[in-house]
Amino acid sequence: MVRDKIIKEIREELISCADEKTRATSQNFFKEKIKYYGVKVPVVHRISKKFYRQIETGSKSEIFDLCEILWQSGYIEESFIACNWSYYIHRQYEPVDFKVFEKWINKYVNNWASCDTLCNHTVGELLQMYPEFLGELKKFAGSGNRWTRRAAAVSLIIPARKGKFLEDIFEIADILLTDKDDLVQKGYGWMLKAASQSNQQQVFEYVIRNKSIMPRTALRYAIEKMPEGLRKQAMAG
Repeated sequence: MVRDKIIKEIREELISCADEKTRATSQNFFKEKIKYYGVKVPVVHRISKKFYRQIETGSKSEIFDLCEILWQSGYIEESFIACNWSYYIHRQYEPVDFKVFEKWINKYVNNWASCDTLCNHTVGELLQMYPEFLGELKKFAGSGNRWTRRAAAVSLIIPARKGKFLEDIFEIADILLTDKDDLVQKGYGWMLKAASQSNQQQVFEYVIRNKSIMPRTALRYAIEKMPEGLRKQAMAG
């Protein structure tokens, strides 16, 4: 079967491209235990493109099925390939695809890197095409799954930089405001930082309004791109 052949070849290539230094240090970036081959991220992207050329004429559902198999392995490098492939076909996205991506987040994402790679590009692109799903994203923010909560924020990084969805960004930040998980705090702080690139004053006012209860981790992320004077004001007291 062609599908099995491609998956087998990808895994053989990942094994052959692993290097000792990457294998020795991969776990250092994560608090939770991850599965990895030990392949540098740029090499994983190259492998993604190489094998995508073999499947690009397939239907969207066939490509998503391959992505699912890669996600199921639990290997971080395979998750990156799945994220890349699902983004490569973004021009074909339809509203029904939101449920596919939601399933991947809830079922397979188990570290910040896989979360961000999927959500920044694949989910973020779908939300720009179909903003009616912003309401679903707000439900993510109330999830018991830390990665789903982080996904609520990091899915809006690229739209935020473009100045889009500001009110929705503040609503999601409100839901996550006092979250105890540092990776969720970093996620929504990063979302606010991205929004500050186009809406600095509104984000600054939001931070000042909430700084008495906002965790310091989220606050520092949110103000990172602001001028020094504003940063000092936000950190004071």
